[in-house]
Formats: sequence, structure tokens, C-alpha cells
Amino acid sequence: MTTTATVTVQQEQPLGLTLKSSIDQLDRHGFLFGQKLTASMSPLLHSVVYRGLGLNWKQIRLDSADMDLFLRLIRHPKFYGASVTMPHKVAIIPHLDKLTEECRDVGACNTLFIRQGPDGRRLFCGANTDVIGVRESFVQNVADTSLYENRPGMVIGGGGAARSAVYALHKWLKATRIYLVNRDKSEVDAVVAECTARGYGDRLVHVETVQQAEALEGPGAIVACIPDFPPVTESEKTVRRIVEVMLRKEGKGAMLEMCYNPSPFTALGALAESEGWQVILGTEALIWQGIEQDKYWTGRDTSELPVAQVKEAIATRLAELSKP
Repeated sequence: MTTTATVTVQQEQPLGLTLKSSIDQLDRHGFLFGQKLTASMSPLLHSVVYRGLGLNWKQIRLDSADMDLFLRLIRHPKFYGASVTMPHKVAIIPHLDKLTEECRDVGACNTLFIRQGPDGRRLFCGANTDVIGVRESFVQNVADTSLYENRPGMVIGGGGAARSAVYALHKWLKATRIYLVNRDKSEVDAVVAECTARGYGDRLVHVETVQQAEALEGPGAIVACIPDFPPVTESEKTVRRIVEVMLRKEGKGAMLEMCYNPSPFTALGALAESEGWQVILGTEALIWQGIEQDKYWTGRDTSELPVAQVKEAIATRLAELSKP
């Protein structure tokens, strides 16, 4: 490795090691690249997988805004790939050689993996496994697919997670229409414009008022992509009232509550549960997107990965975080 730059690398148990000395102890290494990574469960998830497979691999937290540094570090011969999080999910794309269909269509990359080109050169490739996390949260947890297939879906929020949810509902979960509910109209307009450019914008419906919500057919799948804060502004209160109207409609389905920090047990989830909806915790999306990442990195199929152990480890960590 040519660079000797020392970076703040947050270990699951801080060891006070430099980046280089951490890498030297491993057969292969990857990164979690982004900012504000302290609470991320991604390194824990992948450590369980590697331990289960008997691999001396590790995902190292790289809490940095320095894209140039990251692009140097990934050229290390023992680098296997990276989880890419905010604020780099879009910025990384111009630096990649190839993109998966999902990554290209969503316009955001959360997974960097390596393949070999015909000339033997290492190709740096981008995927978006967030969409798989949304899809598998429903597929793995809702036994009766008629609860959400061939019915409208609904996405609450307008950021990157909402884009992944819209794609999953459209591509795999057979939503007939997708309602968008968000406090910021400009964010919704941006999502609609992007989806229109990709050929399915006409299936999106911006639900802006309670009266509009009352007149619509109820959704079967809801993906909530907003923080667990009580509504304060008038636009936030309107969003909450629209959601309440939708939750009270006939034909209860399933809601994926993407927020799991500091707790997956949110006010919105409790409201949905009280109205008879099946609530899927956001940690399910975390688990399934992470498993999909390890399929890219290890070349193993889901059946070969220790999914049960991953679920147990995440549940244990949640229990620890929930203690007063």
C-alpha cells in the first residue's frame, strides 16, 4: 500500500490502530465509507458473516468526506468492496466502471464491488442493494403476497431511501400505483421527474391533502422513510393526517418502517399496528441489503450465508440499545 495516511477509523471495539495496521492483520478488507457512522450496524452485520464463513475479513469504518482518499484506498490489492453511505451515494457513481441495473435506475450506489475485465484489469462496480432490502423485507415477512401485490403502494418521504422504495414497489412488489406523501413538494417533484425519465413516472401520485387521501383506494404496502420525530410544522402535520387516513382504510396490508435509529419501535409503527397493519422493522431492510452485499463480495449464495446468525446478532444489539 503506497499511502500512509492515518484516518480516523472507528472499530466496533476501538483499538487505537491506524488504518494501515488494521489492514495488515487481515486477509481482505472493505470499508463503510461515509460520515456519522458511529451508530451503523453494518460492520457488525458483515463481521458475523465473515466469522460464519471462516474468513479473516473485516469491514472498517472510514468516517470521511475525502473522496480522493477513498479512491486511493480502494486500489489496495486486499480490498474487496465497500458499503457507501451518505453523503457519497451519488458522488461515487462517476468514479465507477460499471453499474448494475438497479444502481443505474435509482441513481444512487450503496455497494462497491470488484470484477475482472476481459483484459485482466480490476473493474470497480456499483450496485444498489437498498432496493433489495426493501423487496426482501416484504417477501421474507409477509406470507400472503395478495396483501400488497396488484394494489397501490405508498412511500412516506422524498430522499434516497424513498427512491429505493419507489423502485422496489414498481419493479418487484407489483404496485399498481405509488402514492408519495412528503412534507416537501420539491422533493416529490424531483422523484416524479426521475421516474418519468425512466418510464414509470405516470404511476406515481403525489398525495398532498387529506381530502385527496380520503378519495383514493387504500395501499397494500407502505414504506416509511422519515425520522421518528413528532410532526411540528404544518406540512409535517398534514403528512401525519394523510397517513392516518390511509391506515384506517379497508384491506390492511404491511408497512416497512425504515427508521431504526435510535429504536425501530417508532410512533408511526405503533400507529400502523394499532390500526391492524403488519409492521416490518427497518432492521429487516438493513439485514437483507447487507446479505445482498456479501453475495457480491464473497461470491456465495444467500443459502450459503449465516442469515440466522446475522438476525440474532442484530436483535441482540437492538436489545442492548433499548436498555435504559
